[in-house]
Amino acid sequence: MGKSIRTTSNTQTTTNSTPAPFKAGNSVLCLSLSLNPFVLINDPRGKRDLLALIHDGSYFNYDKQGYFVPASDKETGDYQPSLFHDTPANRQAIATLYSGNQSSQRTVIDTTTADDDEVILMSSHDLSDIACDINGAATALYDVGQLLALIHYEKIEAHTAPALARLAHDATDTWASLLYEKLERINDTLVMTGYSKVGK
Repeated sequence: MGKSIRTTSNTQTTTNSTPAPFKAGNSVLCLSLSLNPFVLINDPRGKRDLLALIHDGSYFNYDKQGYFVPASDKETGDYQPSLFHDTPANRQAIATLYSGNQSSQRTVIDTTTADDDEVILMSSHDLSDIACDINGAATALYDVGQLLALIHYEKIEAHTAPALARLAHDATDTWASLLYEKLERINDTLVMTGYSKVGK
């Protein structure tokens, strides 16, 4: 039996995963500031061995690896670079990121149950706003309850009761107005559903 000869070809290439360092004159992308490219310059103050770019009349400093360096520091505290070389590939990646469907970039927290056949999408900002109003109103009601208990058990002097009652009235009236205003906005959404307005 003749010997078989097996040959292998090593076509593996070594790629450098470390991005090329930045230098003055480079065109760069900085998504935290703008989608438009910037041109790097040497730090005009000259006190630190850093690069800079100008945005809205202000200087932003970076080291040679593209990490942001605050004006009060000598080195970065960031864990990821802020700069990217302005290359066709990087521009295409950014265009792909920002041209995608908005819904694909959202984090949706679904608190509905299987038998919910009608749902409303609400931003976390709006929900936080409603929660803050509820907390404020609940605190005001609790304070008024405490005040009424003090008056009932004669823990405060009689001549101070009218002033405290006036303050309590102003607080509850203010919170009632705020809640009615918020309720009206919620009702505007509810009428688009199978529910009618609340409080009507």
